[in-house]
Amino acid sequence: MPRHGRVLVVHLFDPAVIHENLVSMMESHGAHSLALIGQGAMAEVHAEAWSELGLGSQIRYVCTPRPGAPLTHAPNAQFVTDLDVVLNDPEVDILSVCSPTGTHAEIAIRALQAGKNVLLEKPIALTLADAARVASCAAVSPGTFMVAHVVRFFDGYASMRTRAEAGGLGTVHSVRAGRYSTPRQGTSWITDDSASGGALVDFAIHDFDQLNLFLGTPLSVTAQPGDLPGSCDTTVTYTAGGRGIATTCNVMPVGYSFTSALEITGSHGTETFDYSEESTDSPYAAQAAYFLACVESGASPALCPTESAVLALQVSLAARESFATGRTVELRTE
Repeated sequence: MPRHGRVLVVHLFDPAVIHENLVSMMESHGAHSLALIGQGAMAEVHAEAWSELGLGSQIRYVCTPRPGAPLTHAPNAQFVTDLDVVLNDPEVDILSVCSPTGTHAEIAIRALQAGKNVLLEKPIALTLADAARVASCAAVSPGTFMVAHVVRFFDGYASMRTRAEAGGLGTVHSVRAGRYSTPRQGTSWITDDSASGGALVDFAIHDFDQLNLFLGTPLSVTAQPGDLPGSCDTTVTYTAGGRGIATTCNVMPVGYSFTSALEITGSHGTETFDYSEESTDSPYAAQAAYFLACVESGASPALCPTESAVLALQVSLAARESFATGRTVELRTE
């Protein structure tokens, strides 16, 4: 089987290399069979990403309790309601899990125990206890496991990480992040905070993951109302002395286009990046390509380690608690 993963792992943050690997994968991957778990918006996104890699026609199943219309980018997929159908099919080796967050732990654990390779949408789980169960199972499973923290694959964010890791910013001591969108529409589970975790778990977790990525081990979390109506400002302190601030607002006025921003300040200066929906990069395809490279090479997904997904959830849950109680939440550090 072709092994493109080692080049991709090393050069992930170079957009030209990403494109080269995507083209190469489109030409060479015929041995995989995939299943999507879930049929909502994120399942459509994952299907499109796999299609960009030339694997859309190899999505064998869409597993969902209420089958709906066929997915555009999964033309050959059979709808099934029983996960065991997927897990017992020896031809299926990759699962993209895009189901409601409360189901993540059970589905991921069952798939990993069946030896499947699992790309799991964030958050890893709704609770730290479930996240720990998933992490423990992934550690002993023969399958490759990765939580899909896709912001790590956005060109602008990835370029800033490359620069920081190369020392271009010196010692990073503060990070500011922002994420703004209109409210989710409809009556699905995503609008139910008890099912999704709410904005600070489902939405802000991307920014908490970035704060952790640049600043290290979080020490305390304080969340309070921000300046924008319906927004939250979360301050995270770190054991190395750094501080991160994430502003979250998912109730922007109708017509507002999603945006996010990142500002990193180090001893050598400050760098900023602003993302909008007009961006032309393909982060979901890059994420799928990286995961596939890890599957084929047998390498651990070092760019998205499971412990980072657990840590991002820990900060998210602490932020939700702080916002609800008005108190700073101290985190346990090992």
